[in-house]
Amino acid sequence: MIRAFLIALAILALPVFANLALAGDAGTFRIVVPAHAIARGDTISDSDLTYVSVGADQVQAGVVTSMNDLDGMQTRRVLRAGEAVRPDDVRKPILVAKGTTVTMEFDEPGITLTAVGKAVSEGGLGETITVLNPVSYRQISCIVTGAGTVRAGDTSHVLSNAQVASIQH
Repeated sequence: MIRAFLIALAILALPVFANLALAGDAGTFRIVVPAHAIARGDTISDSDLTYVSVGADQVQAGVVTSMNDLDGMQTRRVLRAGEAVRPDDVRKPILVAKGTTVTMEFDEPGITLTAVGKAVSEGGLGETITVLNPVSYRQISCIVTGAGTVRAGDTSHVLSNAQVASIQH
């Protein structure tokens, strides 16, 4: 009976020990590293990157393993040649800079409104930024849709009452 129990225990534990053995014996991982130093604020292209094989014991969690994850991204800091890149080291390129004039768009079925505003924060495609309506002095959260353009969700914040009245007449 004890022998049957030990055999059953060994069979159940086999996958656990096999995974431990594989994890310690995994060999190498392929990660993406800069081929040369890349300055802060530069936009990354495939020619700036290369793959490097590193030992499993040297790989940190969260490092980038695909060039597609970095292509077209903008660096937040200087990236040194041969060093692993983490997702926090890059961002989407800035399409709206702080202090610039932007076109705010509101689009609902049957109506499209636009107004001019001033960016209070910066952002890349799909990021949320704050925009100041210079007529009402209200701050609006908008999503960057392109260079100098943002999408606003609530027209009461986008346009002042005078602007809405002029559109209605």
